[in-house]
Amino acid sequence: MREEHWAAYLDCVGELLADPQVQAMKEIRHHPGVSCFEHSLFVSYVAFRLAERWRGDRRGAARAGLLHDLYLYDPKSLPSYKQCFAHPLAAARNARALCGELSPQEENGILAHMWPLAPRAPRSRTAAAVCLADKLCATAEVLGIWRRLELYRLACTPARAFR
Repeated sequence: MREEHWAAYLDCVGELLADPQVQAMKEIRHHPGVSCFEHSLFVSYVAFRLAERWRGDRRGAARAGLLHDLYLYDPKSLPSYKQCFAHPLAAARNARALCGELSPQEENGILAHMWPLAPRAPRSRTAAAVCLADKLCATAEVLGIWRRLELYRLACTPARAFR
């Protein structure tokens, strides 16, 4: 990973990363051994890079990726089949409350990230980047690859992660 990519990424989401609601995702377990915050940061950065490659809205992809799982409740409080459908709605509601207005692409990226399991499909390059990044990152996390990536080291070093 090049330093300039990380700096450009932080320019897109730096203010969100410092927000207490986003930081609260550190307390929510998501995939095995991964917090909701770690997963969202991973998805956000990968979506940012995909959008960059696809000449899409990389800021929107980074923001939607970071906020796509901002549901802020214990996922075990719902049966797993309901969590799949409920959490994108809760995340979009919380993201709107946090940010004020979301772009249509950001909102669709949050609501459609569970496609094809959930009925909403991505309708932009931004939303497609978030949806694909979510699948790639979840796979890397379940396989235990996430902790061996340079992004994990960057994200878990507080002095570098939020400069």
